[in-house]
Amino acid sequence: MTLERVTTGKPLESRMLHGPGVIASGRTLHTSGLVARDADGAAVGIGDMKAQLEQVWRNLADVIDAAGADFSRVIKFTIYVTDMDEYQRVRDIGNEFYVDKPAATLVEVSRLASPEMMVEIEAIVALD
Repeated sequence: MTLERVTTGKPLESRMLHGPGVIASGRTLHTSGLVARDADGAAVGIGDMKAQLEQVWRNLADVIDAAGADFSRVIKFTIYVTDMDEYQRVRDIGNEFYVDKPAATLVEVSRLASPEMMVEIEAIVALD
C-alpha cells in the first residue's frame, strides 16, 4: 500500500503532530473504538484520564500489531473524550503514536457507551 501525506505548506502544520490528510491505496484496517479495558474486559483507570489513555494506546497497539502493521501505517485517528480540558493536560501520552503525521480528529462528547470511560480511540491503518 502506498501512503502519500498531504501538506498545504502552511507554517501551522510543522507544529502539529497530525497532518491535514493522507492519500492511501490498497487494503486498510478500520479499528473499532477502543477504550480502557484490560485483557479480561475490566475497566482501567476509572476517573483517571491519563491511566485510561495509556491503556487505550496499548489496546490500539495490540490490534494494529495483530493486523501486521505498526503506527507508521496509521492513516487517521479519531479520538473521543468526555473532558477536553483534562485530555489537553495529559494528551502528550500519545505523542509517540503520531508517526509520520496521520490525519486526526478530536471530539468532546457528553458520554461514551460505557459511563466509566473517558476516552475512546479508533484508527484507520494501511496494511499493504
